[in-house]
Amino acid sequence: MKFEVYCDESSPEVLWDRTANKYLVLGSVWIPSDFREELKEAIKQIKNKHNYRNEIKWNKVSPSSFNFYKALVHYFFSTDSIRFRAIIVEADKVDMVKFHNDDSELSFYKFYYQLLHHWILDFNEYYIFIDHKINKDLNRIHNLKDVLNQANLFSSIENVQALPSHELLGIQMADFLMGAINGKMNGKITSETKKEIINEIEKRLGHAIMATPKAEEKFNIFKINLQGGW
Repeated sequence: MKFEVYCDESSPEVLWDRTANKYLVLGSVWIPSDFREELKEAIKQIKNKHNYRNEIKWNKVSPSSFNFYKALVHYFFSTDSIRFRAIIVEADKVDMVKFHNDDSELSFYKFYYQLLHHWILDFNEYYIFIDHKINKDLNRIHNLKDVLNQANLFSSIENVQALPSHELLGIQMADFLMGAINGKMNGKITSETKKEIINEIEKRLGHAIMATPKAEEKFNIFKINLQGGW
């Protein structure tokens, strides 16, 4: 079966500036490839219903767009063909020198690997899209694809591509859902509208936004333990 994965990140600056935030969050939306057009049409209808014309982004949540984003939350949780996975990294626990050659960009893509690898299943094909960012090492995306293929011998990573978020609804959805997690975990939300959207997500979850069991398939949050132990 063919799957598409759309990824985005929030607060990557914490890997080189520990005062910026406490957590780095990476998020991903997973859909069957043959669901893409249905997703685009459904989002188009929700946008039209609520007269929303902007790109879908957590930073665009406002009182005037509340009903649109509330409808988007409802659509996500009521649609079986969309799944979401995020990882949370506590920045001050990252040993950049010991494990990442003192290279924050390398550590960033290692965490991307952790986001993706554990949901890649045998005998499937995967097409992965990442929000475009400028890298010092131009081989980062290529290397991520190679490492994922080496670690998943019975599946095929057909493509890992960086594209601007405005071109892909999946990346926009990832930005929105991941932004809610980032806001909750880093505790810096002052907007009452964003707080209400987080409440809507938590009502659908039936619990607060937090790390979930590994087996959670709809809205999975993995908080990496960087201190070892059991």
